[in-house]
Amino acid sequence: MSVPPALAVGALYDSLLQAALRQFFSRAVLDTEPTPSLSSDGRLSIEPSADPFALTIRWFGTRYTLRARSRWPFTAHEVRFARAIGSVLAARYRAILSPRIIAERSVLFRGAIEDRYVGAFLDPEPYLLDSPQPRAERIASVIELLRVAALSSYENRTITTGVLLLGTTDDPCRPHPALQARAPSYTESLTSIKSFYRLADGVRTVFLANAEGRLLDIIDIDRWSRDVCFDEEPDPQPEVSGPKAYEAHARATVRHGHVCAVLSPSREIKVFAEGAQLFAFRGASWHLLDLKAKYDVWAEAVRDPSLALRLFQTALDLADAREGALFVVVRDPAEAVPQLLAPADRLGSDVPDVDTSDRPSRRDLLQLVAGRTVMDLDPTVFAALASIDGATVTDRNGRLLAAGAILRHPASTDFEHEGIVEGARTTAALAASRYGPVLKVSADGVITFFDGERIWDI
Repeated sequence: MSVPPALAVGALYDSLLQAALRQFFSRAVLDTEPTPSLSSDGRLSIEPSADPFALTIRWFGTRYTLRARSRWPFTAHEVRFARAIGSVLAARYRAILSPRIIAERSVLFRGAIEDRYVGAFLDPEPYLLDSPQPRAERIASVIELLRVAALSSYENRTITTGVLLLGTTDDPCRPHPALQARAPSYTESLTSIKSFYRLADGVRTVFLANAEGRLLDIIDIDRWSRDVCFDEEPDPQPEVSGPKAYEAHARATVRHGHVCAVLSPSREIKVFAEGAQLFAFRGASWHLLDLKAKYDVWAEAVRDPSLALRLFQTALDLADAREGALFVVVRDPAEAVPQLLAPADRLGSDVPDVDTSDRPSRRDLLQLVAGRTVMDLDPTVFAALASIDGATVTDRNGRLLAAGAILRHPASTDFEHEGIVEGARTTAALAASRYGPVLKVSADGVITFFDGERIWDI
């Protein structure tokens, strides 16, 4: 007995939905409920429930519950991303069963489906049937170009590039009405032009494209972001917008629905919108950063807003530079210091140095910051200090207790569920988090927050 095509396609897309939710919401568990759903005709519903730790999904007669396992509920961005995933899959399902739609929207099936999830997140009305070309598709085509560039090189050098995709039909700083009609579109076809990669490095300069994707200009992103709409009161930028090296990229997207996408020197694709970096593509997968929500959880644990912001921003900058670090904020120094720090690693300690020669030692250099706080140091100086091998340890007022310290921790810990085999820095971070909040920065660009357990990753 053959299965009706609609049921076979429905089963396929239902499995794709489950796979996507498990991939992008690793901190949650997806349960199938026996409760029948009214959406057996292919209508998809993803809604928050009365429980802030749960989302309810209904599709093809099945009801699911996506439940957060961590101690903080789903954020607004996570709910929005779940709906974006659903909108892409629902659009593909409708298209594959309709010859007319699939003929008009064949682009919907191009490239990686994950890129369309990102595009749908950034498009307030993705995949409406009467829309000639959803903005989500233009964003996905930009990402596709950057994917190609990431796999390429130019004159034996890693390629970096980027584009600011306007939410308006023209440049609000300098209109280009005559250029728009004949300007090429920012698509993958441009990668065949060798000099294309030399014109915009993605860090200081980016291409400028209008809402239809047509190239308008090459701009200095810092100057453009400061000049745009200078005659208006600027909208506030989020407290944490991303790495300092890309502050201008975030600032350029504060208003008008502009989106900036760049390929960084580390071959990470960064996507900025709404005044902050929202997504990162690294390690062959997309990551929803949700910086504000994660910063708020971190700041609540640290309790000192200035200290929390300085440590968080430094972690973002070091992760972008692919430099590892470990930050520990101990709640009770009297209890934590003897357990975590050897006497020789404690700043201001009078313990004699093992090396009795007259040569200056690493310890002598680090004593330059003894008695000082994190806020006493310039951000660049503190970042350099934090990049030294070992941990930077402070009290809750930001007083530096150690820098470049090898933390003491037992050979085995009680955190069996966290997988200590991940590495020495993870083991040290888990052990230290018994005494206060910890930020671990990995050399692959991942930031992890521990507070007695793993809380989140960026």
